[in-house]
Amino acid sequence: MRVVFAGTPEVAVPSLEAVAAAGHHIVAVLTRPPAAQGRSSRLVPSPVHQWAEGHGVPVLAPDRARSPESVAALRNLAPDCCPVVAYGQLLTERLLAIPKHGWVNLHFSLLPAYRGAAPVQRAIMAGETETGASTFRIVKELDAGPVYGEVTTEIHPSDTAGTLLDRLAVLGAPLLVETLRRIEAGAEPVPQQDPETLSYAHKIEPDEVRLDWSRSAIELDRLVRGASPEPGAWTTLGGDRFKVLLTAPVTGEGAAPGTIIPSRKTVHVATGSGLLQLVTVQPVGKRPMTACDWARGAHLGDQARFQ
Repeated sequence: MRVVFAGTPEVAVPSLEAVAAAGHHIVAVLTRPPAAQGRSSRLVPSPVHQWAEGHGVPVLAPDRARSPESVAALRNLAPDCCPVVAYGQLLTERLLAIPKHGWVNLHFSLLPAYRGAAPVQRAIMAGETETGASTFRIVKELDAGPVYGEVTTEIHPSDTAGTLLDRLAVLGAPLLVETLRRIEAGAEPVPQQDPETLSYAHKIEPDEVRLDWSRSAIELDRLVRGASPEPGAWTTLGGDRFKVLLTAPVTGEGAAPGTIIPSRKTVHVATGSGLLQLVTVQPVGKRPMTACDWARGAHLGDQARFQ
């Protein structure tokens, strides 16, 4: 089958590799334009872009996929199907009409739960114990198209959004390949049926992941893990922003919420219920470090508190 693969970040690469290994003719990839990275603001192609260049696959990287030029370029490629994994742009009806078998998205939730931009992050923050990936035909309404298949996985207590997304990317790749095989064989997707599980996973905004120390340690740990690695949960100390990258809830009660309780081997923070152990932190202007290393160099007083 002739396909144009649409995707951008590293989590799209396992599916791209799997589609290529399955023998499909990837006539091009569609990806976001190179983005500025680092202090030098050097433009860096996306991981999907880099994979395509390394394998001699043509690259389409328009600023706007819906532009007349992009639509014409895709139409000229005449794909049978367009598999999509985390592309990052909305697709117009003119684009959706081009491939005869449509656009097939690998979405990292069990639809109709967690439609939207941040399904993995929101699932962790909500305390879900199971999630998965779904393949569905893209329609105009956000993540509302009929479903071809799904795969499930447990959400471990130590999972961050990063580790869970990486696992789903690997689990979802064979699901996407199997979906393409079924499409070639004439299979039709099934409409999403369970409105009771319908929910939306809106993009995570930085203000949402500021730590409110009056909440319980369990809630705060979910927030930290759901926001890791991006955008990163944060608090303030002495007026400066302080990122909290990895934590663990522990039993016990401490002082007023936000009070830092360092010891020789651990750093705990008092919360509204229980203690939150800090594991990895990032003070302003510094690289990530263990909480113990930070505490040893910070010369914390007895009443040091996060605000």
